[in-house]
Amino acid sequence: MYTVYVLHSEKFDKIYIGFTSDLQKRLLSHNELANKGWTINFRPWKLIYHEEFAEKKHAMKRESELKSHKGRDFIRNLIESI
Repeated sequence: MYTVYVLHSEKFDKIYIGFTSDLQKRLLSHNELANKGWTINFRPWKLIYHEEFAEKKHAMKRESELKSHKGRDFIRNLIESI
């Protein structure tokens, strides 16, 4: 099982879109464990959206869709509704 997820940093108004096979471990990495990478600069991260897929290729396709202009509009609308 693969999960496509969207994180939001309220403090910096940044979004991060990714996919993983272990969502809980990945969230821990983004918020606490990682010591390098883009996401460490904008902590804390809050999970605002996720979808699950049986196949990696479908998760990767959905991640790309969310990273498109239309996908980012969807995410911004989601953030505004929270």
